[in-house]
Formats: sequence, C-alpha cells, structure tokens
Amino acid sequence: MARDYYDILGVKKSATEDEIKKAYRKLAREFHPDRNPGDKKAEAKFKEVQEAYDILSDQTKRSQYDRYGRVGPDGGAGGPGGAGFHWQWGGPGDAQQMDPGAAADIFRQFFGGGASGGPADIGDIEELLGQRSRGGRRRRAAPAREVESEVNIPFLTAALGGTININVNGRELAVKIPAGVTDGQAIRLQGQAPGGGNLKLILHIEEHPYFRREGNNIILPVPLSLAEAVLGAKVDVPTLDGTKLTVKVPPGTSSGARLRLRGKGIAGGDQFIETKIVVPSTLDDHSRQLIEELSRLQPQNPRADLPWS
Repeated sequence: MARDYYDILGVKKSATEDEIKKAYRKLAREFHPDRNPGDKKAEAKFKEVQEAYDILSDQTKRSQYDRYGRVGPDGGAGGPGGAGFHWQWGGPGDAQQMDPGAAADIFRQFFGGGASGGPADIGDIEELLGQRSRGGRRRRAAPAREVESEVNIPFLTAALGGTININVNGRELAVKIPAGVTDGQAIRLQGQAPGGGNLKLILHIEEHPYFRREGNNIILPVPLSLAEAVLGAKVDVPTLDGTKLTVKVPPGTSSGARLRLRGKGIAGGDQFIETKIVVPSTLDDHSRQLIEELSRLQPQNPRADLPWS
C-alpha cells in the first residue's frame, strides 16, 4: 500500500505550502538523528518525514502524487525528474541522505541562522556537522578567510588610474587602480591573502598640492590680481594630465567665480578654475587716489541684494 505523505506530516490534503513546511520543521526537529542518537525508530521516522516533505514541497511531485498516488514509475521519489543531490551523513553501510535545502532549514531551526548570522547554507552545515565522504575525507574544505588592509594612493593615480606596488607578507604585488576610484572604495585581489584567501584593499586617496576633487570634477583655485579681475586677462593653468591650457578671464570677474574646462576632469568630468582676487596689501598715495577716484566714478554696493542688508 502506498504511503500517505499527508498523514506522515499530519496535514490535510488541502494544506498550503507554509502549513506543510511548518509541520515538516516540527517533525524534523523532533526526530532528527542528532537529537536521538542511536534511536533507530526516530531515525526511520525522520527518513519518512524527509521523504514526505521532499514530495509535498515540490509542486510537480505533489501534483503527480495527488493524481496517481505515487511519484515516478516505481512509486518512489526517485523517478524521472525526482533524482538530485542529497546530503549524506554516517559511515559506510549506515549512510542517510537529506536534500541540502531541507538540511539548511533544519540548521536554521537549531541554530537560528548561518555561521555568520545570516541564512544557513551548505557551507555552514558542512562546517557544523563535519560531513565526510565514504572514503573518510571531507567533501569540501572551508574557504580561506578574506583579509582586509588599508592602502594610501596618490591623488593622480586615483583620478587617472595606474599601478601601485604593495607588500603582502614579504611579497610585492603590483595592483592596478582603475581611473576614478573614490576614497574608501574597496578592491579585491582574488587569492592574494595569506592562506589563499582574497585580499580586500580599502583605498585612501592622498591630498594634492593644488587640485581638489568634487565627484568627477576637478577644482583648481587660481589667484587673480585686482587689475586682471577688473580688466580681464589670459592665465595659463595646469590640468590633470600635466599639460597647461590658456584660460581667458572675462573683464569684471568676481572672486569665487568658476570657469569651466570641459572634459578635463575625471572620467569625463570637468575642470573648474575657481578665481580668487588678491588685492594689494599696501598702497602708495598715488595708487590710493586712483582707487578712490575709481570708487567715485563706479559707485558700487555689492551687498545690496543680500537678504540681511
């Protein structure tokens, strides 16, 4: 007589997926071999519960079972479409099997999550139970741990890209830095940490003597004399790639104004010339008279439009 999988799990034939899973988890915890060491009846019941859940948790298998009372040509769960990887424990002649997804469910029920606090996975279960193959060797070694390190990189290397050399346990590695990396960004080097794990580099960008960065834009402060700001001027300025460009400063430029050099920033960004007017710290009598005359001829109140004026 065919087994009644619904009766094994203690649910009705109309049970929802959640109800089936809830019933399975309760029974799996109750009859799990780790909780009933040496109890053959509990072990047999656990296998029976596992088989029932394997069928009823799969919509295709459940539909076939509901229609024909069996799954596969021989009435078991191993027919066409039913074969797959199963988790195995125990030694030769005493091996039991469990679907890995179900094993992860049980792991979460016992321990509340994965080894790192997140969802359980196959690696967590292997590490916990120490699963071994029939030959006595582990199925899979635990992955090497990732090592994190901080490294300073020059401003221009971060902006334009390039290669830096770092020392890892006496080994010198050449690390390629992509153009446009930002401060705090991480780069992973596969298999370069001690023990074969990944090396995670946290990048810290050094300051530049005169450039500063705003996103992918570059800002260059440029001092102007009072005459250059009033009358206009042509000023030679540096760019990221080391070349110099001549920038035309229009007459009447105020301090703090920005002049754009399109495409001269980082990864398609722009470079901005930020003007800073430098006035004479001392004036002779004649110069003072000229400034006073200018003030009379061109009266000006730069604070007139401010909300607090």
